[in-house]
Amino acid sequence: MLETLTGIGPKTKQALSHLGIDTLEDFIEYYPYRYELIRRTNMKEAKEDDSVIIDGTVTNIPRVVYFKKHMERMNFRIQTRDAWIDIVIFNRAYLKKNLKPGTEVTVFGKWKPKKNQIVASQLQFGKLEKEYVESIYHLTSKITNKKMIQWIDEALKLAKPRPSFIPKTIEEKYHFPSKEESVLEIHHPTSTITLKKARTRLKYEELFMFFYKMTLLKEVRKKETGLQRKISYQKVQNMIQQLPFSLTVDQGQAVQDIFHDLESSSRMNRLIQGDVGSGKTILAFIASYMNFLSGYQTAFMAPTEILAIQHYQKAKELLEPYHMTVALLTGKLKASEKKQIQKDIFEGKIDLVIGTHALISEKVTYHNLGLVITDEQHRFGVQQRRELKNKGLTPDILYMSATPIPRTYALTIYGDMEVSNIKTRPTGRKEIETQLFSEKQLKEVLTKMYVELQKGHQIYVVAPLIEENEESDTKAVDTMYENMKKAFGKRYTIDMLHGKQDGNTKEKIMSEFQENKIQILISTTVIEVGVDVTNATMIVIFNAERFGLSQLHQLRGRVGRNELQSYCLLVSNYDKERLQILTKVSDGFQISEEDFRLRGSGDFFGVRQSGDMSFQLADIYKDFSIVKHAKEDAELFRQNKIYFDFEEEKRFTEFEKSIVHLD
Repeated sequence: MLETLTGIGPKTKQALSHLGIDTLEDFIEYYPYRYELIRRTNMKEAKEDDSVIIDGTVTNIPRVVYFKKHMERMNFRIQTRDAWIDIVIFNRAYLKKNLKPGTEVTVFGKWKPKKNQIVASQLQFGKLEKEYVESIYHLTSKITNKKMIQWIDEALKLAKPRPSFIPKTIEEKYHFPSKEESVLEIHHPTSTITLKKARTRLKYEELFMFFYKMTLLKEVRKKETGLQRKISYQKVQNMIQQLPFSLTVDQGQAVQDIFHDLESSSRMNRLIQGDVGSGKTILAFIASYMNFLSGYQTAFMAPTEILAIQHYQKAKELLEPYHMTVALLTGKLKASEKKQIQKDIFEGKIDLVIGTHALISEKVTYHNLGLVITDEQHRFGVQQRRELKNKGLTPDILYMSATPIPRTYALTIYGDMEVSNIKTRPTGRKEIETQLFSEKQLKEVLTKMYVELQKGHQIYVVAPLIEENEESDTKAVDTMYENMKKAFGKRYTIDMLHGKQDGNTKEKIMSEFQENKIQILISTTVIEVGVDVTNATMIVIFNAERFGLSQLHQLRGRVGRNELQSYCLLVSNYDKERLQILTKVSDGFQISEEDFRLRGSGDFFGVRQSGDMSFQLADIYKDFSIVKHAKEDAELFRQNKIYFDFEEEKRFTEFEKSIVHLD
């Protein structure tokens, strides 16, 4: 019970739950993501903007200045061993009553030598008696690192870590320390050598469990009987030949992969990953047609209603000539329309239904669902498979992703799937011209924007944050909107789009942009996975250094979706060597390799959001040696199942049952 720990009430319990901490064991296994050596800085050696730690005595009553909305700045002075230093700290006015002259404090912050000032990020009362290592944890705004350390220490006294999921034979093979030793070491390091051993052991356990699960799921799915199908390949070929464009070599190979999967006795579980604009959607329509020829219904799930509507319009145009009935099921429909579509799905009158995740809700009952296609970010997870299974359905599943992953990593990460890669671009598409500018060259950027607007084309402008931060030079969406209005507002319509808007507002703005009622759309990365606006020929990305290369490539893919020449302008004063890669490379797979090399998988995948790969410590790229061994060992152990003792056998048997039951 978390309430047994000091100072944890209902609100704190809720905040901890957001971090995935609901039990004492969760606390124990909530690991630091980095460490800080806390020791007094030699201020004589400190340079501009260095992170410093200094202690001293407060010499005056702090002064608080209020500005903007809910912002304040507090100034006071401390006397150190050698000199006095001005301290500035933001949004900590509540500490004023405790910062009386004569109070001893330790200050953490950035050194500004010209002003003889530290811009503090943290204050601690009392002097720094001795140097020590502090574990740093991921936190919410309501929980401090100090509190987290206190609760973890209390939890370590009251409970033990969960039993090890590394088989004893493997622990001995690699001379791993025990799990208990490793957990204690990771929270309170005693040396760099023992800390490295502890982290390696805990990373390996995360990865071993993941790959054991993947191996088991692959076995289960191979045993699952697929739907009985007989598809006329000639009819599929005839349909492909009637398309208004030719398929690329990669698309042709993917069609064959899907055909063989659908006709095989096992269930399909395939990922189609391709570059932005590589033509994955047409493969989904061809797969739907194959499924229709074998007498089954298809559910095509898109991440947004806008994208669902776009897919619906294209599907109707391409598939209705082949006597396929296509329907759209979204939240915007009237209750009576939804009811009618649900009735038609149940009676088998609809062959392809397109919508969001509502397609597999309890209100929708299929006549004979044979294929589920999921587009973009929506990995079709365990929960969704279970919902369909509860309805007595075991359809084939086709995923589509526009985030190319290097083959080595795809085979590792998507160990339970077959993967088809689409690398070649459709004919007629021009390469997007990418250029890098500094903020001093803003006039040149605006001139290039004006040239495109004069041609009647539209422009995306991307800013990383919604609101300005006092200590940040990031161009926020609202500030960017005002700046663009000054530059182009008299002649062109400008609007903005960001994550804080409700769904209806976003839909309305995107629809108006599609219809060219808006010429410049200021946005955050919510446009990363979006619609085809074929008239948009330019995207301008400010503070480009704040994005990963793959994310920038995704954003760049919002333009260049026609035969017109399109442009991507990156604006940044920093990290120019890395950003130059985008000006030279247009292949998403090559860019993903660079992103892995430079940033690691966390930035690339956003793995902590995926639900399938929530590793606390392991990094798929940086720890690839551990990944490789864990994968090989998990497959070998699953195959041979040599248990150390009864407890180990029981633990793995229960783990296997939970996986199979969930799936």
